[in-house]
Amino acid sequence: MKKIILPIVTIFLLISCNKIEEKIDQTVQKTAETVQKKAQEVAEETVTKAVSESINSLTNSEDVQFNQVFPGSVKNIITEEKGKKFKFPNGSEGFIFKYKADKTVLIPFLESLASSDESKSDKSARKINGQSIIDKISFIEKFLPENIVDSSFLEDVKNDKSIEYYKLKRFPNNSTIIYNPKNQTVLQYVEVNK
Repeated sequence: MKKIILPIVTIFLLISCNKIEEKIDQTVQKTAETVQKKAQEVAEETVTKAVSESINSLTNSEDVQFNQVFPGSVKNIITEEKGKKFKFPNGSEGFIFKYKADKTVLIPFLESLASSDESKSDKSARKINGQSIIDKISFIEKFLPENIVDSSFLEDVKNDKSIEYYKLKRFPNNSTIIYNPKNQTVLQYVEVNK
């Protein structure tokens, strides 16, 4: 009888251990899935909140003139000017200007602006590949409410191969300039570094 009971008990223990191990695996997997789902929800919520705060800062922005940011600017350099000042959730401030200007006059003017630290400044604007800018615009455009930005200009930026892109850092201002040579329209984003 002992010979029969010992193998039966051993088999019973093996089956029990396998069931316990299977239950533990299921519990661990379910917990891991729950944690991953919660982490993803928190990440999505954080991104949505940051984008919403940024958009709110844009929609609550104030009008600003080009010569307020670039004192001493000559009136006849730009026309049809529109400008907005806004603050990002991290406290940094920026400006967006849309205007018309001749690139051959505008770029040298911007390059000649005074800098508070020449060692951190560019001497001249550099032409850049605009693909990263197009990618950022395409990403941000998904979150923008309608009528915030002129969608025809955004479409031109994304599709028109003649559009030119420049970067110019004249500390504390760091400018990204998008220039459409067909109609001389300029979209200039100015980030203020502190």
